[in-house]
Amino acid sequence: MVEIRKFFRKKKLVKALRSLGVLRFRISHSSLAVYSLLLLILLITFLIRILPMRWGTYLSEFDPYYQYRVTEHVVENGFFGSGSWLNWHDYQSWWPFGREIARNTFPGLPFTAASSYLVLNALGLPITLLELVVIFPAIMAVLTCLVMYFLGKDFGGKEIGLFSTLFLALNSSYIGRTSWGFFDDETIGIFGLLLSIFFFIRSIETKRSLRDSLIYGVAAGLSLGYLFASWGAASYPMGMIVVFAFVLVLLRRYSSRLLISYSTTFGVALFIAANVPRLSAGNMRILTEGSTFAVLGVFLLLCACEVVSYIKTTKKKMIFVLVFLAFCVISLLVLSWLGVINPLKNKFIYVLNPATRPEFAQSVQEHRPAAWGSFYYDLGVGAFFVPVGLFFAVRNPTNRNIFLIVFGLTSIYFAGSMIRLTLILAPAVALLWALGLVQLLKPFITIMKEIPAITRRKTRFATHVGKEFSGAILIVMFLLLTFTFILPSPRIFTQAYTPTTIAAASVPFRAENTVRDWVDTLAWMRENLPPNAVVASWWDYGYWITIWGNRTSLADNGTWNQTQIKKIGRMMMSNETEALKILEELNRGAKRLGFNYNVSHVLVFTTFSTSGADANFGDEGKWRWMARIPGLDDNSFGNQSLGVDWVDLNEDGRRQNDEFIFNVKGQSTILYKMMAYAKRDQIPTLSLDFDVNTFERYFGKTYFSKGEAIQNQVYARVCIYEVKYV
Repeated sequence: MVEIRKFFRKKKLVKALRSLGVLRFRISHSSLAVYSLLLLILLITFLIRILPMRWGTYLSEFDPYYQYRVTEHVVENGFFGSGSWLNWHDYQSWWPFGREIARNTFPGLPFTAASSYLVLNALGLPITLLELVVIFPAIMAVLTCLVMYFLGKDFGGKEIGLFSTLFLALNSSYIGRTSWGFFDDETIGIFGLLLSIFFFIRSIETKRSLRDSLIYGVAAGLSLGYLFASWGAASYPMGMIVVFAFVLVLLRRYSSRLLISYSTTFGVALFIAANVPRLSAGNMRILTEGSTFAVLGVFLLLCACEVVSYIKTTKKKMIFVLVFLAFCVISLLVLSWLGVINPLKNKFIYVLNPATRPEFAQSVQEHRPAAWGSFYYDLGVGAFFVPVGLFFAVRNPTNRNIFLIVFGLTSIYFAGSMIRLTLILAPAVALLWALGLVQLLKPFITIMKEIPAITRRKTRFATHVGKEFSGAILIVMFLLLTFTFILPSPRIFTQAYTPTTIAAASVPFRAENTVRDWVDTLAWMRENLPPNAVVASWWDYGYWITIWGNRTSLADNGTWNQTQIKKIGRMMMSNETEALKILEELNRGAKRLGFNYNVSHVLVFTTFSTSGADANFGDEGKWRWMARIPGLDDNSFGNQSLGVDWVDLNEDGRRQNDEFIFNVKGQSTILYKMMAYAKRDQIPTLSLDFDVNTFERYFGKTYFSKGEAIQNQVYARVCIYEVKYV
């Protein structure tokens, strides 16, 4: 009896275990391989972007410091209310006028990061806000690459999804904008861009139910609205969708689903945009801009196409079209005459027509037009696959491929117009590259999979691409990808494994350890300068002074007050007495606004070799813009000559300096004297070619950084002088 009971118990146990098999997660081998590869790509995406953590937990470049400050304010004061960012007028920057934060800030990034921090804090995770915002770009890059997989999969299957994800993950421009510490709008900008494209393309598919199309249309509108609240480049996907819809009408591919998706997407997106303070400016300005009227114009065109589809006779169709065109032209002329339509903002005009870009915009390196050779340097062999991808897209003109053509051509134009917009080019290239590569390899992969047929007779003159040739083609493609991403990797690895700007003292070197000149200077400023100190410097360093140094600055990287920047440039390029007149003019303006303290210090940043030659990474390389922006003749300050000194930019080669020889006028400027004074302080054997006593009557040494020479070649000196009002 005991043995029988044991038998039945064992039988029940086996049966119970087998029943659990119903709950087992079933997955095919191919799906397992795809998801494993996707997981590996996402892991690489994250790891390659956190390589700069070796040099410390610092934010990169300049704008991320401002974003961090706004995020910190949101965390401490809430999202809305009397003390929130909506009512924050910051007097610590652009002294004495200050800046109204809500009118000059996109809330998307600070709100996203602040919400994430509050959730993590509620869950009890031990992470500081600074640590979160430093790693935040890498996390967003992973999420963006995940969206890219599903977008690429919709364009042509899992293969295109995987390849496009890999190409975006390893794109050097995208790495630079999502690496460790680069906490700026672009981190969520490309995410919102791809998400809005993904949802909109799905919403116009006629095979889906109307309910699903509406859901996808609303999702596309929310994604585009999130982009409007986060990034100034949101006008690009808006314009791209407008052009895409217009092209579909021209190609006679109009459908009622397009009208429904278009109206739903822009209805939701523009409603959100109208409530963003920076875009609406209190008067719904975004709704009266020329770009928004373009949206309205194409919407009316789609409505006209819908009406025409119900008109039976050709004559009535012609009459309706003529009346519609007349109505549109007259309405446009009347609205323009009444001044209802606002022109495009200058930054968009500069992108559309780079020839109109002023000196001020040209002083920013990332705002200059891109050289076509830089595309190959940035994309590698992918630059050759872009036309291949365009060819296959044109050959199969589905709605998705037409959108891809519009995406690719417009992003190439804008990237050529402005270096910064190579970031927008990155996802377009990833998709076109993946499409071209997969379409080229597909026939050879098919041949490799074929089972050779055994025939009794062979045709003498039959041509056949054998497995050997197909294998060779696959090997060549593999080698091309290897040489782009692995072997030389001059762009990708350098872009990823580079210290943040402040950790490298704003010098393009990959030092072994953190270069502490800027870090120590800002810490000294925060701890030793009086709370009401006002620091004058070139606008590049404004965010660092305000956020990291916690002291008031005259100008910062927002560059919205060009008049003040011109005054600073003129002050730097003047002698002592003229410079003090400009500072006193600023002080009088401050007193009229109720401030009873003056500009107290001047900060300059200079870099020079161990022999004293200019390295041109600091203000000695920026002074031309300090002269040009106020309207001065930069050539009147000296002559250009080839320097005899050199510095190593990296282990691969040397860079010879173009040394500028200042004349008497150039040597009389306070910028020259402050930089030369700092050189002599570091290298006592150098002589000064100006009256030191006169200089010290007006400006006194307050603090000079004392870091070691970077790679034993270049000093990076941050120098603070006290202003002595005579």
